[in-house]
Amino acid sequence: MTTDPDTILLTAEEQMAKAVDYLQHELRGIRAGRATPAIVEFVKVECYGAQSDLKAVAAVSVPEPTQLLIKPFDPGTLNSIRQGIEQAGLGLNPQIEDKQIRINLPALSSDRRKELVAQAKKVGEEQKVAMRNARRDANKQADALGKGSDALSEDEVKTLHAEIQDLLKKYEAKVEEHIASKAKEITEI
Repeated sequence: MTTDPDTILLTAEEQMAKAVDYLQHELRGIRAGRATPAIVEFVKVECYGAQSDLKAVAAVSVPEPTQLLIKPFDPGTLNSIRQGIEQAGLGLNPQIEDKQIRINLPALSSDRRKELVAQAKKVGEEQKVAMRNARRDANKQADALGKGSDALSEDEVKTLHAEIQDLLKKYEAKVEEHIASKAKEITEI
């Protein structure tokens, strides 16, 4: 496979951007001081003989800063939604009222806040590893361009390595930004 420096950079940047997108998605699911539908929207619920995301079978709203309200599209799924939330291990206590489920979110203890910050940092580190893997792959491809009959010069390969490293620094800074923002959100009372 013949590639050129631009393709190598583009591929590495795409992989790093995907890691940042994944990080943002994961951080949305980590609970902060306020209620947000993202806490439960990917909880798996047994409905009609199949596992579905909660957001596919119910509407989730936030009537108060510490409360979630879940309105199933089919009232017959109330109990399976409640079971799904309880089994998700989120530490939430869903209460069935009429044809909806109300979840009061308890205030976070300082220990729990520290755990959540650590969880956010762990997800961030995992994405940094994914980015470093993208850098490694791009560097291997760059080295391959320096060999062969129509090879790039040593300086061009070094320049390409530097550009790849700059990409990594740029995306690692984005990861740090997202983690710092989430940590601030979690520790805010």
